[in-house]
Amino acid sequence: MLGEYAAALERAPLSAETRRAYRSRVRMFLSWLADHAATYSADPLADRQARDWAVRDYRMWLLRDGPARRSRVYVNSVLTAPAGRARVRWLRAVEAQLSPRGRCIALIPYYAGARISEVVRLDVGDVQMSARRGRLRLYGTGGKFREVDIHPKLRSELQLWLDEGPDWPHAGDNRALFLNAKGGRLSARAAGGIIAEIAQTAGLDDPTTVHVLRHTLATTLVRGRTDLVVVAEILGHARLKTTRRYSLPSDKDKEDALRLIMVDR
Repeated sequence: MLGEYAAALERAPLSAETRRAYRSRVRMFLSWLADHAATYSADPLADRQARDWAVRDYRMWLLRDGPARRSRVYVNSVLTAPAGRARVRWLRAVEAQLSPRGRCIALIPYYAGARISEVVRLDVGDVQMSARRGRLRLYGTGGKFREVDIHPKLRSELQLWLDEGPDWPHAGDNRALFLNAKGGRLSARAAGGIIAEIAQTAGLDDPTTVHVLRHTLATTLVRGRTDLVVVAEILGHARLKTTRRYSLPSDKDKEDALRLIMVDR
């Protein structure tokens, strides 16, 4: 099971450091589970209800009996490790989506950090692509806009949609990149429904929204040591303070920092 998880992590857009951290956290959980699996009526690795109980019990063990009785911040960071696996399930569900429009709507927040309002506000002209690169112009509130480099995986999907999509009209609101069944601009609610449907196909328990996808992108970039100013520009944050929440240190970060100033006597 751990080997399969490690293989899935290798396919996920994560830094090597993040992969090591996730592997370590999952290994620790599986070690605990090996000693407690008999207490559940079903296999926690196969049965959803048994899994939920096991995760709750593991969290309580970490808080009460685990090494050094870990803090809630540390415990919550440990329990984020399975998100690497959920991320792979999400991407596979997106790939299985038959509609290229649906795949683009699902991947723009994930790879470009767009809000749902920014996704549906896109016009065809906001997608600028060459043979090797691409830029996406996103319009936020108050008429502000930003340009974001298009990730290679997103670029291929956008190109497919532009090539195989409807005959794009030449005037009015119908220059929208994503159209509804009546030929008008797709609404934010409809776009959110497409994302929720894909998440359901992936078998994800937690509600998957554009906010969750933006959060995933921001966390991945920050843990990959991307400068906070760059992350803020990608996400369209007006204040750097908003972006800093993704870089809050864990207890382990603080412990490692203290070790740097320790000297032998």
